Amino acid sequence: MSEELIRLEDLVKVYDTGALKVLGLKRVNLTIRRGEFVAIMGQSGSGKSTLMNILGCLDRPSLGHYYLDGTDVSGMTPDELSFIRNKKIGFVFQSFNLLSRMSALRNVELPMTYARIPRKARTEKAMELLKRVGLGKRMDHQPNELSGGQRQRVAIARALANDPPLLLADEPTGNLDTAASLEIMELFSQLHQEGTTVVLVTHEEEIAAFTERIIRFRDGEVISDTPNVPHMPEVYRKLERNTDFEEGAEHAG
Repeated sequence: MSEELIRLEDLVKVYDTGALKVLGLKRVNLTIRRGEFVAIMGQSGSGKSTLMNILGCLDRPSLGHYYLDGTDVSGMTPDELSFIRNKKIGFVFQSFNLLSRMSALRNVELPMTYARIPRKARTEKAMELLKRVGLGKRMDHQPNELSGGQRQRVAIARALANDPPLLLADEPTGNLDTAASLEIMELFSQLHQEGTTVVLVTHEEEIAAFTERIIRFRDGEVISDTPNVPHMPEVYRKLERNTDFEEGAEHAG
């Protein structure tokens, strides 16, 4: 069995609003192994976003421990957490978070710039990553010249720039139509098959269906943690069938 990448021990997050204290997470214990493809699900206020912020080292737990790749990051300083984020975690956001005045290539190079990788090496790596996500012919395009699905592909390439052991995706298809969502989930599935650990937050059952494990939160607690046989939901199968029909008709014409 593969080694663990994430281990949470009695993790608690308390938000102090002044008037009252709110429990965001209640003694969460969780292990995610290297190479897993996991969906974290829950309604608004369930704690899934709080968990994602802690997993991404954007926030720290109030109590308990978070071990990432064998290191307890729970009590690290902001500077130490920033270093961990750059080296260990790749982020994919719902809103893409690309810099609008930079080309796709320069956007992908950015994390490597912060990691002080030499210019030639980071440009070659960025080109390789953009080809890997199917954007080899769009490298010089700025975000406003790309579709939503293409922008998310750039964001995924950027997330992979420093070869992080963990890829975190927060509602990665939230701003995409059905066709683009299918493309992005097939790309995540491909990355998972190549060995990348992918943890994504979603409220959509159709998106979680692509993963191999579904963890559900409610009121700051894990209420279920079940294996899943990755499959393509009917809404996407229907889309594929329609696409195949249109392509067939086009060739017949």
